[in-house]
This record gives sequence, C-alpha cells and structure tokens, in this order.
Amino acid sequence: MKVFSTLATLVALGSCQSITRVTDFTAGPTNLGMYVYVPPNLKTPAPIVVAVHHCQGSAQQYSGESGYMPLATSHGFILIYPNSKSGGGCFDVASDATLKHNGGGDSQTIANMVTYAVQKYGGDVNRTFVTGTSSGAMMTNVLVGAYPDVFKAGSVYSGVPDGCFYVAGSTATQDPPGWNNQCANGQSTKTAQQWGDLVRSYYTGYTGPRPRMQIWHGTADATLRYPNYAETMKQWSNVFGLTTSKDTTNTPQSGYTMTIYGEGNATTAQLVGYSAANVGHTVPVHQAQDLAFFGI
Repeated sequence: MKVFSTLATLVALGSCQSITRVTDFTAGPTNLGMYVYVPPNLKTPAPIVVAVHHCQGSAQQYSGESGYMPLATSHGFILIYPNSKSGGGCFDVASDATLKHNGGGDSQTIANMVTYAVQKYGGDVNRTFVTGTSSGAMMTNVLVGAYPDVFKAGSVYSGVPDGCFYVAGSTATQDPPGWNNQCANGQSTKTAQQWGDLVRSYYTGYTGPRPRMQIWHGTADATLRYPNYAETMKQWSNVFGLTTSKDTTNTPQSGYTMTIYGEGNATTAQLVGYSAANVGHTVPVHQAQDLAFFGI
C-alpha cells in the first residue's frame, strides 16, 4: 500500500506542475525556446536533465509525456525542455553547424541553455544529463557527440547514430530542418570504427571522458527503423573502446532485451542498450531507468 500511496502522491504533484519559458535566455545561436521546471526543494548544486521533444511536438507537450516533473520535485533536479523553432517541431540534426562543437546550430543553443541553468539556478556542471525521443533522441546523440565536456550521460529513445542524419548543404536556419531518408529507413551502414570516427570528428582535439550512453529502440519502428539501433550501439561501443557485450532477456520488462557492453551493470556500465520486441515508434520513456543510469 505504501508503494501505491507514493505513486499517487507523485501523480498528484505532476498534475499541478508546469514548465516556465525563460524569456531572458538570449545566448542562441539559433532561436530555440528554453523552458524549465525548477522545483522548490532544489539540491545544491542541482543535477540538470535536458529533455528534448520529438517532431510535431513541443516543450510543453513533452514535459507531460516524458513524466519527469514529479521526479524532479522528489529528487531536486532541474529540468530543461528546449522548444524547436521549426514549423514541424523537429530539431536540426542534419547540418554541419549542429553536428560540430560550437558550430552555430541547435546543439550549441541547447548547450548554452545548460550554461544558463548552471549560472541562474545553481545547476551542477558535473551532473548534467540529456535525453530525448525521436528527433530529440537524434539530438541527444548529437549533443553527447559534440559536447562531451557538458554532458555526463545520455538516454536515447528511438533515434539514429550521431551524424547519420547529415544532409549536404543543410543549414542551421532552414525550416524544416534537413531530413535523411536513407538514414531514417535504416539503410546507413558503417563499421564501428567509421561511426566512432564521425563522433570524434565533431569535436577535434577533445581527449576527455565521454558521456555514458543508454539506447532504446523498438523492433517494429517504422519511422526511424530498427537497424539504426545496431548502428548506434556500434558507434558508441567504438567511442568507448568496448568490444564485448552480454544480453539479458526480459529486462527491464517482458519483451525487452538488455545489452551491456564492457564492465558494470544497468546503472553503471558505459553503454547499455534495450531492444524492445514489437514496439513501434517510439519506445515509451522509462523514467526510473533513466534516473538510475544518471545516478540521480
């Protein structure tokens, strides 16, 4: 009964919570909206979770869909919800500007939101994480690739490898952003080394630690097709220099297969993947697994 009363309390808390637009965030360089939820019982310093919405979505919509706000209240962390500038609600993951560190694209704007939250709300630079769904999942991969000095871990719900969605000639300001059908259809195949080299090319000269990664994908995904899961796992395994993996079926629930690369468990390993049998686009957000993986 205690478990049910706790869940009921969290649901009640979530029903009266809302995000707030940050009107004095002007760092850009692109015109994304910055929305935040800063709970009253904030930790000092406070972890930061950036949650990036899908196409045809919004910060407001994803703040409800993702279900993180009640957990931010109970755990005392800051939530940032970027809002796409495009008419269709997608983020730019196709241009050189967004793929490269400080290249002038949407990814740099989101990284600047983190800097704002650290300075304005007392966010913890050593506990900053990012997650997202579909377009937001693709942006999550881009952010951890281009800004490994900002983010400590990422959780990707139904995305594609970092750099897979690149479109030659695509710009940071076009609306809608570039779309790569070959990648979306799961037809972009590279070796692990080639995928890893792409990540490393987006922040040349960086030799520091890389963010830990958690990857989710459904086998029945008809939008960003399932082969993108294997390609994404290949990419990050190379970035981490990991070559051995272990599968566990029906984890964290029936029909899901968990793959851990290298040492550690579901909450401590550098790379954890979840293949969701017969799940389409997109895999539902697993908040408990996210927070455990982030160490919040």
